[in-house]
Amino acid sequence: MKIFLSILLTAILTNNYILSKFLGICPFLGVSKKLNTAVGMSAAVIFVMVLASAVTYPLNTFLENNGLGYLQTIVFILVIAALVQLVEIVLRKYIPALYNSLGIYLPLITTNCAVLGVTILNIDSGYTFWQSMVNSLGAGLGFLVAMVMFAGVRERLESCNVPKFLEGLPITLVAASLVSLSFLGFTGLVEGIFA
Repeated sequence: MKIFLSILLTAILTNNYILSKFLGICPFLGVSKKLNTAVGMSAAVIFVMVLASAVTYPLNTFLENNGLGYLQTIVFILVIAALVQLVEIVLRKYIPALYNSLGIYLPLITTNCAVLGVTILNIDSGYTFWQSMVNSLGAGLGFLVAMVMFAGVRERLESCNVPKFLEGLPITLVAASLVSLSFLGFTGLVEGIFA
């Protein structure tokens, strides 16, 4: 049980896919303008990450056992694309407001390198199936934490008097780097808990 908790906390805090691995930056910068959109996007990413890991883990075993390991990336991208289409259909039918607010970023989950990165890094890290599932859940929750924090920062920036030369993307990138730096403090905490 301790290993699962360690994997979960590490994926959320110290190995956050956005803030320490810098995967998934496109939706991080694009969808984090409003809190509700950030939460909706994060929920979709969590669902796709966990389901993609559940599907790709046995597929990778099949590919490796049959000498087809070189097809791993292509197969994983196809699985992720199919899952994103499923999420898109469900959101369009049951939550049209969220579907409209996510706009182009919803189909971009297909090419979100964080989702593909989780599926590949689960296998490269030598995780078992259940460890992969916990890591995927932690990575998705880390995505949610980063998106919610950054959405809060960006909403505060809207009411600030920002110098003219920093308006727009420059202040967004400065704020993103500061949020990323704030997660460095968790490194010692997680290592200290499980030492």
